[in-house]
Amino acid sequence: MGRADKVNILLVDDQPAKLISYEVMLAELGENLIKASSAREALECLLKNEIAVLLVDVCMPELDGFQLAAMVREHPRFQKMAIIFISAIHLADDDRLRGYQMGAVDYMPVPVVPEILRAKVNVFAELYRKTRQLEDLNRELEQRVAERTAELEGSNSRLVESERRRSMALAAGQMGAWDWDLEKGQFHWDDEHCRIVGVDPMTFQISATTVRPLVHPDDWGKLEALLRESAAGRQSFQLEARFIRPDGEARWCVVTAAASFDGAGKLLRMSGVTADITERKRAEERHALLAREVDHRAKNALSVVQSIVRLTRAPTTDAYVKAIEGRIATLSHAHTLLSESRWQGASLHSLVEDELAPYGAERPNRVTLNGTSIKLEPAAAQSFALVLHELATNSAKYGALSSDIGTLDVTWERYGESVALDWLERGGPPVTAPSRTGFGMHVIRASVETQLRGTVSLDWRKEGLHCTLTMATNEDSENEASSPPYRLEPSEPAPRGSQRVLLVEDEALIAMMMQDALTEIGVDVVGPCGRVADAMKVAKANTFSAAILDVNLGSEPVYEVAEFLTGRGIPFIFMTGYGRENIDTRFASVPVLRKPVNVERLRAALAGITSAAVVPLRA
Repeated sequence: MGRADKVNILLVDDQPAKLISYEVMLAELGENLIKASSAREALECLLKNEIAVLLVDVCMPELDGFQLAAMVREHPRFQKMAIIFISAIHLADDDRLRGYQMGAVDYMPVPVVPEILRAKVNVFAELYRKTRQLEDLNRELEQRVAERTAELEGSNSRLVESERRRSMALAAGQMGAWDWDLEKGQFHWDDEHCRIVGVDPMTFQISATTVRPLVHPDDWGKLEALLRESAAGRQSFQLEARFIRPDGEARWCVVTAAASFDGAGKLLRMSGVTADITERKRAEERHALLAREVDHRAKNALSVVQSIVRLTRAPTTDAYVKAIEGRIATLSHAHTLLSESRWQGASLHSLVEDELAPYGAERPNRVTLNGTSIKLEPAAAQSFALVLHELATNSAKYGALSSDIGTLDVTWERYGESVALDWLERGGPPVTAPSRTGFGMHVIRASVETQLRGTVSLDWRKEGLHCTLTMATNEDSENEASSPPYRLEPSEPAPRGSQRVLLVEDEALIAMMMQDALTEIGVDVVGPCGRVADAMKVAKANTFSAAILDVNLGSEPVYEVAEFLTGRGIPFIFMTGYGRENIDTRFASVPVLRKPVNVERLRAALAGITSAAVVPLRA
């Protein structure tokens, strides 16, 4: 028996010889034997030690065995301790009863038989040992239960926290979780998934019948195809699909799912998440639209520059370069103003001020500006900037700005949806009306009358030019007075019997350049027209063999004209700064010329839609 298993046995007797004899008798048990010669000493031992068995003599001075037993039993710690009385006198039944009432478990008469004493003490010692072991086991079990309970509580707490974080993450990512038990035919959607598809989680009954109307018809087939693939063994998938909410709103979503199978490969359930990517899709659409718009504006800007380069005339190379540089610089200034406003428009005052700033730098009173605050649409701002440049260039060459004493007054005012601008020069060289209209005046008339839907009035007074311009300030404003097709006098007329082509283009400079290019390859131009209404009138009133149509005339698509030409069997070409994907699918077979257009591509395109050969006019 190990030292750790021994129990304490307290021997109490006032006679030392008896204590020694008890010690000898019980030595074979191998337990810890503690001796006390009085009841008082016994009590001290009891308080200091854990006692398994108390062996006490009944007859002792001061306190007898009965009194000691009574005192021991009063203490909660010793209420279950085994007490054996030893008595050298014959005890009556009353004495025995009193002993049992005091807590005795047995009696030993004197002379004590060693074997019987050892047997009885050993039984109670083993009982005490087993009881302690059982208590230890109970405490260990209770500790393990407490630890396991704490572990389960911690695990449950972590699970709850994990679920809370998962729910928060799904909500933050606009994702909802779902589950489909195919064997039981049960569906489950969490609250976020219900929110995405626009149904009430408390009242919506999920089934194949109720789910199908929530999926866009064009995407239902994709879901069915993936389900078939999953049934065939595909473990996971991801696709983009549209959900149609009960109120009709479409939401783009990414559906990600994983499949579970049994041992035979049978599909049991599918679980996954649905992420709402509607805002991302809209951002992508805005980005794509912005990219297309930037590309379109870049192509249009290059086409305008191309037109300036092609149409500018000058007696010398230096004069040619200077003229081009001035016009391109004006376009650049206009683009800067539009860029600063994020292409929302440009201030008329800023356009006039930027163009005339170089002429008023040396003499403050040389140029006077006066007008109300007016913002021009982007296309109108660009065109009007060139008009101002041509007026300023003409004045610097021949008018008031060519003289040190000349003055220029520019005033403007709004009248409803129109703006009137007065350009009044004084004090310069004597002015007379030109015998021939130069390129600058062609630009002014074409830009104002055709593109800006306005009017140009030129009064060549002797003291200086008085020019009055009117124009619409809004691209969408109604103007019943149609703009007449603008005609640029070609440097060489088209030969008699040449092919006639209707030209529809709203950008004045590009229209002038296209007219010049068409004339160069031997085509007689009908137009150009800058508005759908004007193009329809000209198309109905003239005969021609083909047409070239700019797809967008300001805010108007040209498709009405395209439909009219299709009905008449007249072939045509679309011309645009956008890609083919931006053209109505009804006209998918119509050839497209991307801006800027060069003469060879133009000739090839016309030859492709007509049987007539397009022969170059110039060598």
